[in-house]
Amino acid sequence: MDWTTELMLSFRLALAGFLGGLIGLDRELTGHPAGARTHATVALGSCLFSLISVHHGQSVGADQTRIAAQVVSGIGFIGAGVIMRDRFKVKGLTTAASLWTTASIGMAAGYGYYILTFVASGLVLSVLFLQYFSWWQRLTLDLEKKKPKEPGTLTKAQQRGDYQNDKTGAQESDAQKTAGE
Repeated sequence: MDWTTELMLSFRLALAGFLGGLIGLDRELTGHPAGARTHATVALGSCLFSLISVHHGQSVGADQTRIAAQVVSGIGFIGAGVIMRDRFKVKGLTTAASLWTTASIGMAAGYGYYILTFVASGLVLSVLFLQYFSWWQRLTLDLEKKKPKEPGTLTKAQQRGDYQNDKTGAQESDAQKTAGE
C-alpha cells in the first residue's frame, strides 16, 4: 500500500474519531455513562474494521462485508450494557442509540462516504442538542407533568424546582411523611 492511500485512510480514521468524540461530548456533559472517549473509540474501531474489511478483502479476494456485519452485531452488545432498568424507568436508551449510530458513522468514514459521515454526525448532534433549547425543555416538562406518577413522588420538573406553583407532588410527599410518623 502506498503512502497516499495510507494517508487517506488515516484521514478517514481521524474523521471518524473526531466526529464520534463530538457526539459523545454531549453524553459526557449531561453525565451519561458513555462519554466522548467511549464514542470516539467506538467510531475509531468501526472505521478501522471497515477499512480493514475493504482493503484486505480487495487484496485477497474475500467477502468485504463480513467484518462490517460483525461490527453491527458487536455494537449491539455494547449498547445493551449501557441500558439500565430502574423500577419503572429505562435509562440509557439515548446513549445506546448514539453509540450504535456512532459506529455507523465510523463505518461510513471508513468506506469513504464523507458527505454522509458529516450529514449523519450533524443530524445526531442536532437530536442530542435539542435538550439545550428552552422550547424543548418546556415541551418535555409539560409532558413530564402529564405522566401518571406513583403516589408521593415528585416529577422531574418539581425536583428541579421548575413549576414552583405546582406543589401536588410535594403535598403528597408531605402527607405521606406525616402519615408515617
